[in-house]
Amino acid sequence: MVFRLLLPLLLLSSIVATAQPVNEKATLEAERKEIQRELNEIQQQYDQVKSQKKQTLSQLNLLNRKIQLQERYLNSINSEIRNIEDNIYLSELEIYRLNNQLDTLRVQYARSVVYAYRYRSNYDYINFIFSASNFNDALKRMDYLRTYRAHREKQVANIEDHQRLIAARQKEQLVRKEEKSQVMSVQAKKVDELGQERKQKDAVVNQLKSKEREFQTQIAAKKKRDKELLASINAIVKREIEAARAKAKAAAPKTADPKPEVKATAGGGSKRTDPNPTTKPTYLDLTARDVELNSGFQNNRGRLPWPVDNGVVTSNFGPNKIENTLLTFDNPGISISTPNSGMAVKAVFDGDVIGVFNLGDGMAVTIRHGKYFTTYSNLTSVSVSKGTAVKTGQSIGKTGRSEEGDGGQVDLILMIETKNIDPKPWLRR
Repeated sequence: MVFRLLLPLLLLSSIVATAQPVNEKATLEAERKEIQRELNEIQQQYDQVKSQKKQTLSQLNLLNRKIQLQERYLNSINSEIRNIEDNIYLSELEIYRLNNQLDTLRVQYARSVVYAYRYRSNYDYINFIFSASNFNDALKRMDYLRTYRAHREKQVANIEDHQRLIAARQKEQLVRKEEKSQVMSVQAKKVDELGQERKQKDAVVNQLKSKEREFQTQIAAKKKRDKELLASINAIVKREIEAARAKAKAAAPKTADPKPEVKATAGGGSKRTDPNPTTKPTYLDLTARDVELNSGFQNNRGRLPWPVDNGVVTSNFGPNKIENTLLTFDNPGISISTPNSGMAVKAVFDGDVIGVFNLGDGMAVTIRHGKYFTTYSNLTSVSVSKGTAVKTGQSIGKTGRSEEGDGGQVDLILMIETKNIDPKPWLRR
């Protein structure tokens, strides 16, 4: 009895299961396709870095990124395998249900045939009709015979339909099991690749650890360079804020200040209060263009284009640590490696160039997008000047060489007024 009550639920779940994985499978395949594309790009850069025949931070960062992507790829495969297994299980339940229904239909049909055979002499069609007491009774008997025949035909049709449906479901099961086998084969291959990359990473880490003193000097130079860069950016941003404040003050109507209200305090003293308290003004939303740029930049979080083509993040925002060493450094932005130096660096959004400066070992450009500021450093050349209005994707300069001399690199810093934030979540995935 309980099983009969569960049958409709099992049928519904099997129907949902056959539809849902189709969409999930398409989503997972699209995700893996994008991951594989990035893996191919990283592999190209890794092969170039590896050809230098020396272990570098870039090599380690590329391997770390490859491992992260391989793990994401495996998670996607595991999700698809779980979906296939769930679908196989629900289909097995449906086949079981259909077989039970088929058995019931066969039993009912057999009983009907036996009953008709047993009483065939009593139910001879012609005698049955002509034995009617009147014409209306004869019509009713004819209608009964037609209904009975239709019922028998429907029983046969139901049995045949269930047989076809069971055969179709069993065929689908074979396809799903073959699909699962193929996906698991890909899974095994990716697990092997991940194991090989982890071994490569361990070898690179060991080599880097042996050069710890050398990297300490390199990291100290980077910290000094980042400090100078941030000081230059902050000076530019501060200048913009001061200019906006002065402009806002000049534009404000000059009225006499109202007399402050004096309120008694609990201790018997008095306290002056501002009758028109206001919040601190946001100076970087002064003009309509600033407001538009600020809103547009905010609304495009996660959709901003990358500043270079075929670039890979090799140093993340914030604290970075070389594994199994005491080497750490804070990155004010992200470092993006490119296969070669001299590649075009592009503005990630519309804005105004508010600073172009030289840090000694490379140029930098700062662009204002309302409250937001992007700075592109480690450039060998710059193709814009202060005051230039730029568009999304417009070239502003060329990448310089990476810190280790293998390939190119651009450092991207993102600020909300004077606060540094991670640029990576803002870029198109």
